[in-house]
Amino acid sequence: MFIDASAIVAIIGLEDDADDLMDRLTQHDGQFYVSAVVRMEAVLSLTRQFAEVEGPNKPATPAMLAKARQLVDQFIGDLAAKETVIGDDVGTKAIDAAQRYGKIVNHPAKLNMGDCFAYACAQANRLRIAYKGHDFSETDLAW
Repeated sequence: MFIDASAIVAIIGLEDDADDLMDRLTQHDGQFYVSAVVRMEAVLSLTRQFAEVEGPNKPATPAMLAKARQLVDQFIGDLAAKETVIGDDVGTKAIDAAQRYGKIVNHPAKLNMGDCFAYACAQANRLRIAYKGHDFSETDLAW
């Protein structure tokens, strides 16, 4: 199963559905996968959350980013998730995903760039996607 940044952020950030998402992951008996894009997106999202706690319009600090990075790396390590390679094939599939499901073409899934890469990584490896929200539920790789 490919894990999207939205699921990682929800679980680490202890969002309302964190327990449900974690339960769904623990029910999966196969290998987990992430990508460098997922890792980056999750770290940046958590860093933004840390900055927002400090107050509106407060900038993030290098320490916040380091903390987010450590949490994401630990989460990925705890799941023993493997990192997929983003090569030409995945890049092409990401553009295809944007053309088919993208926000830019006004598809109901409204996939953004990170979502398109998550979709492409999952598709290239014939995996389902673990995610939060409804964007991927509008695709053929829904969880």
